Amino acid sequence: MKTILLASVLKPVDDTRMYGKFARTLVGQPDVSVHVAGRSGPGHLPAPSGAIQQHSLFCGSRLSWARVRAQARYWDLLRRLHPTLVVVHAPELLPLTVLWQALGRKRQFLYDVRENYALNIRTQGVYPAWLRRFLAATVRGLENLAAARAAGVLLAEKSYAEELPFATPAHTLVLENKYQPAPSTVPAIAPRPWQPGQPLELLYSGTISELNGALDAIALAKALYQVWPQVRLTIIGFCQQPAFLLRLQQAIAEASDFVTLIGGAQPVPHAQILTTITRSHVGLLPYQEHPSTWRCIPTKLFEYLANGLPVLLPPNPAWVALVRQHHAGLTIDFRDLSPASMRMLATRLQAGGFYPHGIPQEVFWDGEGQKLVSLLDSIW
Repeated sequence: MKTILLASVLKPVDDTRMYGKFARTLVGQPDVSVHVAGRSGPGHLPAPSGAIQQHSLFCGSRLSWARVRAQARYWDLLRRLHPTLVVVHAPELLPLTVLWQALGRKRQFLYDVRENYALNIRTQGVYPAWLRRFLAATVRGLENLAAARAAGVLLAEKSYAEELPFATPAHTLVLENKYQPAPSTVPAIAPRPWQPGQPLELLYSGTISELNGALDAIALAKALYQVWPQVRLTIIGFCQQPAFLLRLQQAIAEASDFVTLIGGAQPVPHAQILTTITRSHVGLLPYQEHPSTWRCIPTKLFEYLANGLPVLLPPNPAWVALVRQHHAGLTIDFRDLSPASMRMLATRLQAGGFYPHGIPQEVFWDGEGQKLVSLLDSIW
C-alpha cells in the first residue's frame, strides 16, 4: 500500500484543488492511501471513513504563532504516516519536506505551484513593506532548492512556465484549476435562465479581497439596481484581511436591501459555494488589473462555465477569448457605472442567449486528472 500526503497550511482541508481535485483523483488508484493536511475551521466536513483521511495543521490568523506550530504538526505527520509521496501545496512546508526526503530512502515529493508566490508577496501589499523583499527572496530561494530535489513541479497556470526560473520544461507539468464536480452533483446542461418578474441573482464567490474586486462588485450592483430594482448580489467566500473585511461590511450595510454576505470572517465550505452558483443568474469577475493575477485563469471562471452561469468580466484577453468561444458572458468596464451603461447592460442580460451550444467540456478536470495519474505512474 502506497501512502500519499497532500499538505498545505492556509488552504482548508476541503480545498478545491488539494482535496477536491488531487485527493479525489488519487484515491481512485489501486493500493493507494490518501491523506490531506491543511487548515481546519467551522463547516469542514470529514471525509468518508477509509477513503481520504484529513488532518488539521493550522487554525487561526495567518499572522499568528499558530502558523509556526503548524510546522511541528506537519513534521509529526510525516513521522507518523511514513508517506511514499508528499505533494506540497505551500512553499512554507518546503524546508521540512526537503529535510524529510534527505533523512530517508525512496522518499519523493511533488511541489504544486498554485501561485507565483514571490511576485504576489512583492506586489499585493499583504505583508509590511519592510518584510516583502526579504520574504519574496526567501520563498524564491526555497522554491529553487526544492524544485531541484522534487520528483516533479506542478503548475496551476500555463503562464507560470514563463514566469518561474525553476520551471524547466522537462521537470514541470501544467495542471490547470479546471472544474471537478462533487460525486453527487447533477451535471449542468444549460444556464439557469432569468425569468421576467423574478430577482436577478448576481454572484461574487471565492477569495474576498480588494484586488479581486469585491467592492467593485458592490458598486456594480448598486448602479445596476438604480435601473433594475430586481437585482440582488450575493458575496460568498473568505476574507483573510480584517481591515478590508471591515470596509466591505460597511459597504454592504449601505446596500443591505440587495447585497448579502456569506462567510467573510470564516471560510465557507466549497460545496456551499457550488450550491450558490447553481442558484445564481450571473457570475461576476471584477478583478483589478494586476501583475499577480492578470495572466492567470481564475478558478471561479472554470466553475461558472462548467455550471452554465453567464459571466461579466473585464477586458482580459485570455478570459475574454475563453468566454467568447462559448458565448458565455459579456465583457464590461467595471468602472463605467453610468445610468446609460447600466441600462445597456440590463438589456443585454435580459436578452439572454448564453451557452447556445451547451456546457463546454474543456473546462472540466478530467483531462488534468489523467495527466496527474500518468505522472505518478512514471515516478513510482
